[in-house]
Amino acid sequence: MEPSTLGREGEILARRYLERKGYSYLTGNFKRAHGEIDLIMKDRDTLVFIEVKTRRNRRYGEPVESVGFTKQRHIKYGARVYVNSHRITDTPIRFDVVEILFLPSGEVKYRHTRNAFY
Repeated sequence: MEPSTLGREGEILARRYLERKGYSYLTGNFKRAHGEIDLIMKDRDTLVFIEVKTRRNRRYGEPVESVGFTKQRHIKYGARVYVNSHRITDTPIRFDVVEILFLPSGEVKYRHTRNAFY
């Protein structure tokens, strides 16, 4: 599976996983000049900007560890653009990371980190 295909599959699985937890899907792959937000969803009254990290193994560490300062800054920028362009006010926002790990057995592991960064 190509990396871009793996990432898209992870985003689909993450969306379904979060919808089962009661989240409402708003949009995905919100692109701006400095990056992209994988999923934008609502968790009750909170607007959630979600980074999805999909891996086949942990060779290079935990997937959440790859969401460093620069990536966080790009996601925050995209969130500001989204909020401003949709004239959203007085709505709490949060930044989450969903990790998808495809195990050799075929099993899929999920880990959801709420408030992964601020």
